[in-house]
Amino acid sequence: MDVREKLNILSAAAKYDVSCSSSGSKRQAPKGGLGSACSAGICHTWSSDGRCISLLKVLMSNACKYDCAYCINRRSNDIPRATFTPKELINLTLEFYRRNYIEGLFLSSAVVGSPDRTMEMLIQVAKELRTVHKFGGYIHLKAIPGASRELLYQAGLYADRSSVNIEIPTDRALQYLAPEKNHASIMTPMNFLAEKKLEYKSERCRYSPKFLPAGQSTQMIVGAAGESDLQILTLSNGFYKQQQMKRVYFSGYVPVNADKRLPALTTKPPLLREHRLYQADWLMRFYKFGYNEVVDQAHPNLDLELDPKAAWALRHPEFFPIDIQTADYEMLLRVPGIGVKSAQLIASGRRFSKIRLEHLKKMGVVLKRAQYFIYHPDTPACLRRLYPEMVRPLLLPKPQPLQLDLFSNQPLALPA
Repeated sequence: MDVREKLNILSAAAKYDVSCSSSGSKRQAPKGGLGSACSAGICHTWSSDGRCISLLKVLMSNACKYDCAYCINRRSNDIPRATFTPKELINLTLEFYRRNYIEGLFLSSAVVGSPDRTMEMLIQVAKELRTVHKFGGYIHLKAIPGASRELLYQAGLYADRSSVNIEIPTDRALQYLAPEKNHASIMTPMNFLAEKKLEYKSERCRYSPKFLPAGQSTQMIVGAAGESDLQILTLSNGFYKQQQMKRVYFSGYVPVNADKRLPALTTKPPLLREHRLYQADWLMRFYKFGYNEVVDQAHPNLDLELDPKAAWALRHPEFFPIDIQTADYEMLLRVPGIGVKSAQLIASGRRFSKIRLEHLKKMGVVLKRAQYFIYHPDTPACLRRLYPEMVRPLLLPKPQPLQLDLFSNQPLALPA
């Protein structure tokens, strides 16, 4: 099998892994080397100067020893198998970079033979790129659960970011769908890398090598095992607090295998639920929400019709409307329609003059949402008290007109 065939197979097999953002890493090319990594981000993200940045996203191999029910590369699937040699992958990366196709490498792999053997192949690629070819571009390496601590340590020295995917949010469901895995084996490399990064951070000096400058990330599959959003966000909160994760990614389950333990192949991926989870994750990271405020035992799943901040505000009418002249910064962040930048502008601007509605528009506040949750002298009297049952329909998006399908089998309902 030639390199082109391997590339077609192994790049397609890597598309289900979404934990590949590179934000947070700055690495300049050594003298005489090539490539650089900037903190703006890689993998089809937008940089600060408007550029779309991409990377080579590929597996080292898809010949996996495990038989996870949800994975396209499971051992029992009858699919084309391929494995790169480290030399082939190094040459591909360098040639793609010289042609300006990519600015970095996202390298993962199925477990071939043993975790240590697989990790050695991944490290060989990164090490040779860095030390022999002086490659300064972004490198994301997957940390393989079960690999030795020494190999994980080496991966942290050559990679900008590493990730270990938790995959299924609950340990019981993971062992049901992937009997050869458990949360303990996945958490072990996470904890080791987090501890090493803290050591390097505390002892960092001018001459100390960088260790995972862009930190760690992980990914959870949503909708494969009947988990609640409360379980997902509880686990995410733990990753941010304990393992100091940079990002937790959510991937709506795409049915790829016929298995009685999984949703039917005709099930649509839960893309709207995935979107709401990312919004909730944003609230936890930047808006000072606790995971148990976004969801709780009484409301274990996110409202699919409303964004999580608006849903929280409607569940807590006792806090609203707030006076934007006197409310503290944390409370401003909780108003639907007010973002981080807008809240900062309000908090600083009101020290010098009263904030009026026309000022709020210039500060970027979305008044068509915020007007129901703020008190202001310019606010109409009819909007000065919050009635959730009245406000909710006003916040819902307008229904889109139905596009008729010429080949649909559904009968057309005509008006009487």
